[in-house]
Amino acid sequence: MRFPVLVAALSMALVGSGMQMGLWWVWVYGFLLIGLSLYATQRLPSFKLTRPQNFNHKGLSPPTITIFSAPTDPFAASADSKQSLAIRSWLALSPQIIVVLFTQHPSFASAFGSRVLVDSTIDFTFLGTPFFHSMLEKSRLFTTDIAVFVDPQTVLLPDLISTLNYAYKLDRDWLLVASLRNVSYFPFHLDDAGEHWLREDGQRVRRQELQEILGHHWEWNHCEDRMLIAWNNRNLPLHNGVLPPFLYGKGIHNHWVVNEAVSSELRFVFDASWTISCLSLNYPEHWSELSVRGSSVLEIENRSWEEGCNSHLGALYGSMFFREINYSGLVNLLNCEGQYLFADITEDSVYPSVCQTGSGWTRRVLRSCTQRKRMVSAENVKSQNRTLNCSMRDKLKISESLDFPFSLVSLLSITADENKTLVLAVAGYSYKDMLMSWVCRLHQLQVTNFIICALDQETYQFSVLQGLPVFHDPSAPRNISFNDCHFGTTCFQRVTKVKSRMVWKILKLGYNVLLSDVDVYWFGNPLPLLYSFGPGVLVAQSDEYNYTGPVNLPRRLNSGFYFARSDASSVAAMEKVVKHAARSNLSEQPSFYDTLCGEGGSYRISDNRCVEPETNLTIHFLDRNLFPNGAYLNLWQKKNVKKACMKKGCLILHNNWISGRVKKLERQVVSGLWEYDISRRMCLQR
Repeated sequence: MRFPVLVAALSMALVGSGMQMGLWWVWVYGFLLIGLSLYATQRLPSFKLTRPQNFNHKGLSPPTITIFSAPTDPFAASADSKQSLAIRSWLALSPQIIVVLFTQHPSFASAFGSRVLVDSTIDFTFLGTPFFHSMLEKSRLFTTDIAVFVDPQTVLLPDLISTLNYAYKLDRDWLLVASLRNVSYFPFHLDDAGEHWLREDGQRVRRQELQEILGHHWEWNHCEDRMLIAWNNRNLPLHNGVLPPFLYGKGIHNHWVVNEAVSSELRFVFDASWTISCLSLNYPEHWSELSVRGSSVLEIENRSWEEGCNSHLGALYGSMFFREINYSGLVNLLNCEGQYLFADITEDSVYPSVCQTGSGWTRRVLRSCTQRKRMVSAENVKSQNRTLNCSMRDKLKISESLDFPFSLVSLLSITADENKTLVLAVAGYSYKDMLMSWVCRLHQLQVTNFIICALDQETYQFSVLQGLPVFHDPSAPRNISFNDCHFGTTCFQRVTKVKSRMVWKILKLGYNVLLSDVDVYWFGNPLPLLYSFGPGVLVAQSDEYNYTGPVNLPRRLNSGFYFARSDASSVAAMEKVVKHAARSNLSEQPSFYDTLCGEGGSYRISDNRCVEPETNLTIHFLDRNLFPNGAYLNLWQKKNVKKACMKKGCLILHNNWISGRVKKLERQVVSGLWEYDISRRMCLQR
């Protein structure tokens, strides 16, 4: 009976011994792992500052850096001096810096040399203000490691390069932001070569001395939108969603991008205001009055409507209106004795690097200054951030009505060319996208003397946000159908009569008018040819579809494309057309023909001309090879519509002789004669 008891005792002893052995191995493995971790930490590379000329990180060459900006009023005295100094300061940063200026005045950049490029192909408002979303989209077409967007009057110092070189090493898609520093005292200028900063006495000033002097004469400007933003061009977009058509330099857009970038969590977003010197030089005495293309100074300087547009868009799109980020909560990049540190103020912590491990972010110390110096730097940033944090929410406002401060008369004076000639388009909301494709094509042809008559408030608001010279006709018919307002409908009959009435009104104000429907695609600028017909002649497109025979047969005058001069005979004839249309139950097109060419064509004097007897106005029907309608030669059915038209020498092609808005839209898009990106609300960049 004692044998089983002995076996049981031996078994328990062996089990106890095994457990002790297991615990011992756990301790051994633990100490080994700790030792390996300490060894690995000591072997990690140093993050001390590396000068740009000696840049070498894992065999990488210095990053290519492109600075993008858009000069404002480049030929105003104050703007020219400030912007010239700013651009020269950018070029002085490094011989590898490339500057791209988005401007409609290429000659402004001629003084800066080959490293300053000009791009005039982005979208601008009719007053010349560039669209930020178009600038950003175009910047993606440039090959560069780092893109920088900065206000055109911001002076930059060399610490930008060292900061960007450091950021370039981060193994992560990132976006940095740096606030402006308002400087009231800046007694320096660049030498003639644009390489060194000089004192007023002409002596060269060292970089450290320059920064020390400026350190006593600046204050933060965190809450203004004229900040610097920069990012590395890798794989990810800056944020989710679509960037609205903000007007550049008119507030909100930079804050909006940073807010959406933080909310999207696609990139590591940090504040580099402490390591990048972005200087805004304040010299109030330099401000001067401006004028734009003959408009009054008062109207042009009253540009608050531009800020209103950005405020409206900022509130309407994205998350900024509902969930605004706290700038003091962003990780700050610091430079402590040549060593870069990331400071998380919300956690009272400082980190020389931010590393990605696994699925989330972890921050860990690699190399640093002493604990005392690190915490002093963090405390300085924290104390400043208490006063720097600001909210944009009070600047965001969804406006029920966005209005230009321009009357029709002032719009005409701003947009007309040197011959007092205008291109007029009349459009309702259902044709807003076709309107924009038409506008984009005119921009490509550098035709700027156009004006839009909006048939409804929705089209007016849309056009204001798109920066178009628009006015609203209060007498336009209401309840315009969205899809059922094409040729032959009652809606079409009511809408077309607005066009002749507006043309007559503008003619009486002393301007020549080319009326063009928005479904007319322009291959070239027809104005020089149309203007050559001289006074006393109204030229119009023929709607005749037969290949041979007269082009001025009854009811074949197309009132969707015609040119009228502001002379006595044209004004009188247009008055007759308007009055005839007001009495008619048909569209204005029959009124045009019956008034100007006589009922049944009784005023015809040849196969392509008529003469209205009371006013002695000649009506000339245009060559259909140059100005084809939608049925002529079946051009819209060609496999390559553009090639077929260019072969014929077409100046325009009318997208008519088709029933319905949707079919018309589809035909033009499929043909490739479409110039507008509907989803991003910008002209296509080809």
